[in-house]
Amino acid sequence: MRYERRHEPLAPRRVFLSRVRRACLIALALITAMMLVGMSGYALLEGMNAVDAFVNAAMILSGMGPMGELKTSAGKIFAGFYALASGLVIVAATGLVLMPLFHRWLHAFHIDDSKGK
Repeated sequence: MRYERRHEPLAPRRVFLSRVRRACLIALALITAMMLVGMSGYALLEGMNAVDAFVNAAMILSGMGPMGELKTSAGKIFAGFYALASGLVIVAATGLVLMPLFHRWLHAFHIDDSKGK
């Protein structure tokens, strides 16, 4: 995503909204991919059905913790790594969504208005 520089005027609203929409879609794709990884891991390593795998992946991804007791060592190791990766993904997705908002806010304060004087 290319953002305007300090000497450039503030982007039109439609460009800004397009940036926000693109960032939200990328964040949603990232979270969806992480959910699929989590569901696959719980299904394969813990033998969970799709619903149980979904709720466990969603709970870990949201930072709440697993719903049920994990039975296998491989499942426990996967859950630990999945929890660590999930934390990073949520931080990255939040940064992606906030990036266009924060940039527009900062750019509005730094527009070079000395040309108009």
